[in-house]
Order: sequence, then structure tokens, then C-alpha cells
Amino acid sequence: MSGHGPSRPARKATRPYRKPVPDPARRAAFDALTSVSARDAYANLVLPGLLRDRGITGRDAAFATELTYGTLRRRGTLDAVLAACSSRPLAEIDPRVLDMLRMGAYQLLHMRVPAHAGVSATVEVARVALSDGQAKFVNAVLRRITERDEEAWLAEVAPPRERDAVAHLAVRYAHPEWIVRAFADALGDRDGALAETAAALAADDAPGTTHLIARPGQIDRDELAASTGGEPGPWSPYAVHLGGGDPADIAAVRDNRAAVQDEGSQLAALALAAAPLDGADVRWLDLCAGPGGKAGLLGALAAGRGARVDAVEQSEHRADLVRRTVSGLPVTVHTLDGRTVGSDPALPEGGFDRVLVDAPCTGLGALRRRPEARWRRQPADVPSLTKLQRELLQAALRAVRPGGVVAYVVCSPHLAETRVQVADAVRRTGAEVLDVRAALPAGMPDLGAGPAVQLWPHRHGTDAMFVALLRRPVQPSSALPG
Repeated sequence: MSGHGPSRPARKATRPYRKPVPDPARRAAFDALTSVSARDAYANLVLPGLLRDRGITGRDAAFATELTYGTLRRRGTLDAVLAACSSRPLAEIDPRVLDMLRMGAYQLLHMRVPAHAGVSATVEVARVALSDGQAKFVNAVLRRITERDEEAWLAEVAPPRERDAVAHLAVRYAHPEWIVRAFADALGDRDGALAETAAALAADDAPGTTHLIARPGQIDRDELAASTGGEPGPWSPYAVHLGGGDPADIAAVRDNRAAVQDEGSQLAALALAAAPLDGADVRWLDLCAGPGGKAGLLGALAAGRGARVDAVEQSEHRADLVRRTVSGLPVTVHTLDGRTVGSDPALPEGGFDRVLVDAPCTGLGALRRRPEARWRRQPADVPSLTKLQRELLQAALRAVRPGGVVAYVVCSPHLAETRVQVADAVRRTGAEVLDVRAALPAGMPDLGAGPAVQLWPHRHGTDAMFVALLRRPVQPSSALPG
């Protein structure tokens, strides 16, 4: 009998453990996404700090930026595809895992990343940021996504356009359905396929070009364009469109001769300054001034015309931002609630010739610049905002003198925030509505029938700013609501 005993089966060879090495750009994007999801952070504030602190620059920084903003922007569409590929309902998936899946899906469907590399690199991040079990789940779902391109997935997950155009566009262009309806209403888009609404949504999905303002009296627009490699904007005489790069690196921005400001915002302030006015024109008011972009432009224009500006901001922090922006200009900043017209000596009733009320709003007009906002805003936000807008517009009409002009401005096309507010103010006060088109640069196309103007990214290349001009009637101020 052999002394070796019974033979044992050969032991199966095992792969040695390999410590994962996550790609820094993808890890930074994931950390930015989870900050947005878990803490309601803003990507444009979080991501630059992450990149700076981790020494991520150049192409890696550009990759992380596209991955972060693209994932946030396309979340609705990505979720529809993920729901078709996951063995679990999305509501039951850990939020961090879901962010990882969205990030991986965006790479596979929208970036020029080979499928194998996109999956494996995302799983590497998941092995470090999540657990091994969660990383395996991420791997399985992403491999299913690689079976088709985005168009093929859209054909499966988007409702047919001919059956429900709103639902179809919501999935295809990654906007909540209520925002699709709001755009269609504002555009008066009655085409069954909502063709212009689709164009507006598509423009929202394209990253917005950075716009600069050359502050009047500080730097010439052409000089700013030449020094930055940018192009003069088509409408505002002070606008420059940057081709890329960080505005903070521009000398004129650092020394406050120029600033980041959408061309549509510039046009809103310019419309107020250009509105026809009889009589005195020496005291202007910015009723909601923070963070100070429009106050800075109005202050520079006022300086050239012998006028002065009072800028009101309720938040102390934002009021400090306004003070920095308007330094050296004939602008006095007040930390007050703009609705307190008549109860504070700084805001005398009927004491101003021109008043800007750039009211807090849903921000639906700047979704291309704030990609997380389309998922963060809800229809339930609208009533409280419209109440505040109504109160501020009434305050502005009390603050302006009889015969003076108020500009009502919101960065939104939602009818409840735009035309409805103007109609309500006219009904309450008898204010005359002026034609904004006459106060904008000649040759601007697609401004509608007036008298108010709604700008659009797909028509004008600006944020979707709404601008109305109202002249206070020459009548006793007691007729205006308090």
C-alpha cells in the first residue's frame, strides 16, 4: 500500500490580487457628481477646486469637465437607458452606484472612448470608490450598454414622437417633461412634432460659450477680444465670446476691467438704459443686484451720463460681491430687501428715474450653463417664485417716479414668470408697456411681436432672458399696491 494516501484534485489557479489604479480624471468627475447628488452642490463650483487640488490639468482636466457636465446634462436620457439595462429598479440602486453608472454610460454613448476602455476604467474607479460587489454590478450594466449606440437605445426607450411628442423630446433631449411643456408654451410651438421646441432643447444640451463683458470706460471690446483670442459678440457692443480657457486667467478679468456675463444679460441692462425717458435721468436703481453683473454695467453707463445707481441686495455675502464689482463706479450698495420701497430712506417711493428688477426665478433660461438645475428645479418651485417676482415688480413700480421706466427681467421663458407677471402688473397699476425691440441693437432677428422680448439660445446664442419695459403712469402713488 502506498504511503502517499489518496490523490487530491489539483488546486485551481487564482488570479493574484491587483490593487486598482483609478484614472484621476474619472475619479474627480465621480466625486463632483456625488457632491451634486448628495449635497446639492453646484458642479461649476465643486469641479474646478477638485481639479486644482489634485493637480489635474490639460487634456485630463478637459476630459473630467466634459464627463461631469455631460453626465449631469444627459441624466434623464442616461437613466432611461440604465433602467433598460439594470436588473434592479433605479430607485433601489445606491445613489453613489447610480452616479457611477451614469458616468460610465455617458462615456460609452457620448464620448470617443472605446467601449472596453470606458467600461474597465469606470470599474477601476468603482473598485476604489465603492465595493467589489458594487463594482461587479457596474461592470455588468455597462457591458449591456455597449451592445448598442445611443440612437439604437433611444429607439427602444423613448416613446414614439407621433404618439407623445413631449415625452419623446424629454427622453431624447434629457429634460423633464414639465420643462419641455414650458418651452413649447413660451415658443407658441403648436406644431404636432414640436419642431422649434426640439431646437431649443438641443441648444440647451450644447455647452454654452463663455461670454465676457468689456466694462465701458475700462477696456475696449476689440482690445479684449484681441487679448483673449475671442470674438466680438453679435449684439451687445461690449460682449466678447471666448473660444475656451479659464476666464480667471485673463488679466482684464482679474483686474475688473472685464467680467464673465452672458450677452443676454448685457442686453437686458442696455435695454433699460436705452428706453426713452422724459425729464430727469440722474438716479437709477438695481433692485436685486447680486452678484453684481448688471449693476456693474449700469454703473459704468451711468458714469458716462452723469447719473448714479443705488444697488440693493438682501444677502450680505452677495452684497459684498456687488461692492467688489462696482468699485470705482457711482454705485451705492444697500443690504436691504428690495420689497421695502417707501419704508427705508434709501429707497424713497417715486425716487428713481430708471429701475431694474432682475428677479429671482427658476433659471430655466440658463440650463446649458447649470446642467444640474434641470433636475433640481420642480414645478412646485414656481408658485413661491412668482409670488416674490410679483412683489418685487410692484416695489419697482413704486420706486420709479411717475413717467419713469422699469425693466422687468428673468432668466426664464416660463410664461408664469414672464408674460403673466407683466400682464398682472399692468392690470394692478395701469403701467404702460414699452416696446423692448426699439431698445435693443438694430438688426436683431426673431424678437417676436413685442412689446416684451424673449431671447433664446437657439435663436440668439444667449441665455433665454425675458425683458419687459414698463413706464409708471403719471398718477398718485397711492394707486399702486403697497
